Amino acid sequence: MTTPGARPVRVLIVDDDALVRAGLSMILGGAGDIAIVGEAGDGAEVPAMVARHRPDVVLMDIRMPDVDGLTATEALRAAQSPPEVLVLTTFHADAQVLRALRAGAAGFLLKDIPPVELVAAIRKVAAGEPILSPAVTRQLIAHVSNGGSGGRTDRARALIGRLSEREREVALAVGRGRSNAEIGRELFMSVPTVKAHVSRILTKLELNNRVQVALLVYDASL
Repeated sequence: MTTPGARPVRVLIVDDDALVRAGLSMILGGAGDIAIVGEAGDGAEVPAMVARHRPDVVLMDIRMPDVDGLTATEALRAAQSPPEVLVLTTFHADAQVLRALRAGAAGFLLKDIPPVELVAAIRKVAAGEPILSPAVTRQLIAHVSNGGSGGRTDRARALIGRLSEREREVALAVGRGRSNAEIGRELFMSVPTVKAHVSRILTKLELNNRVQVALLVYDASL
């Protein structure tokens, strides 16, 4: 669906399989409010493609022959004003999921996702909403249950200790996967106020997005 006058979401597809890229282009090109601005076959091509095409979202594969998607994501998210990264792969080992999310990816989906859900995920990520497949969410829960290293837990708790009491409440709600509207209802504040708190949390903790806030909450066992 396209809102009259709205700019389409600009997407860069990164996958070493030309058939996969063609299929994704066909699926997303039919959405109406999504524009495919470029395709890359390896992570090494991503910086130049992003600089040239200025995508809103990079749809990133993991396994590629030269520079893999996780390395490309880390480099991309460390740059100034980076696009959102949505990892789309057939592979979802725990370490890869966590590395992608810690690097600043806004979502991690498996390639068996139905097309309509992929389109919806891209729209959400472009709007600043993190998105995770149920399988990935289960892995994060398992990660919390198994516990991280003591050093990581201590570091996470120290970082969260920088927050005010209200900011901590918002961070915990983000860790539970709540939207801004849901956080507002739970904590009796307006959505703009929630957004302001989230923005301050990201600045104070030097994080890129809400997914990283959630991971920090998980690491702190909160």
